[in-house]
Amino acid sequence: MPVITIGLTADDLARIRFAFSPIWETITSVRALRTNGLNSLHGPWLSRVRPIAAGPDYSLLTALIPPVGYIPDFITPAPPRRSTSFESGLAAIAATPHDLVVAELTKLRHESPDGDPVIDELIAAPAEALERITDALHSYWKRALEPDWSRMRALLQDDLAFRLEELASGGVNRLFRNLHPSVSFAGNRIEIDRPFHCTDNPNLGQGLLLVPCVFTWPTPLSVMAAPHVLTITYPPRGLGRLWESRQDTTGSPLADLVGKTRAAIVGHLDLPMSTTHLAQQLGLAAPTLSVHLGILRAAGVVDARRDGRTVLYFRTTLGDNLLQAA
Repeated sequence: MPVITIGLTADDLARIRFAFSPIWETITSVRALRTNGLNSLHGPWLSRVRPIAAGPDYSLLTALIPPVGYIPDFITPAPPRRSTSFESGLAAIAATPHDLVVAELTKLRHESPDGDPVIDELIAAPAEALERITDALHSYWKRALEPDWSRMRALLQDDLAFRLEELASGGVNRLFRNLHPSVSFAGNRIEIDRPFHCTDNPNLGQGLLLVPCVFTWPTPLSVMAAPHVLTITYPPRGLGRLWESRQDTTGSPLADLVGKTRAAIVGHLDLPMSTTHLAQQLGLAAPTLSVHLGILRAAGVVDARRDGRTVLYFRTTLGDNLLQAA
């Protein structure tokens, strides 16, 4: 298996940043629907979504997103900030220059000559193509991903917090040592020892964007390049927790020890959550929940960190051990 080498400039290394995007998750989930089995890591999600996936919007998206190979880069715009909304991603796609739409759809047509004839329709009318694509993405997102987005977002935020701590603690070398088993970094070079897609002529000197993406698993890492910012996607840490059912703590020894409400809080924090999100999950008033969280935090069972304007609560190692013992 050939090792792919990407040489980085000093500007690229100085401008490494992380971001995640609901648009990227939407695009990669279409491929996951086509290539993953029900016994795969994403099986619980697939079993819910496959029965409702079919429709004109999904047919358009499967024409744009083949099971393997090239995906037009303009439908995965680089997030301008660490976290962006689905709507801002749609707006970025809608603003794509028409000549770039035509160029990338033509590339898709050349790489998949037996593909869906709808691609020719999109090439012939790029302005209409952008409207059709954004409408299809919005419709598919509403039924396939939006119901699970808060949980996916929590996992991605958790991964970014870990990566930023790695970068702060050990620099670029430590960051890449733990990013993905197939990725290594030496000097000014990134080496990837597995197949992945890369557009031609990397746009070096514009920085490097690292994007944790739930649905990249188990597909290869992907790389975007000119005229886009050089980007590498990778599966986030703790992905196995995403679709797991929360542990029922009713009647458990933990509930006897700390009370059923606090035990339920501990059981729900398998992924970091804000007070608002957790209150919705548990059906508690925010002030009541805050009191319980304060007690659990003082006992070292949960902790919190700030993400922008939001405070996220998460279970500590002690909390994990108490839940496991219960």
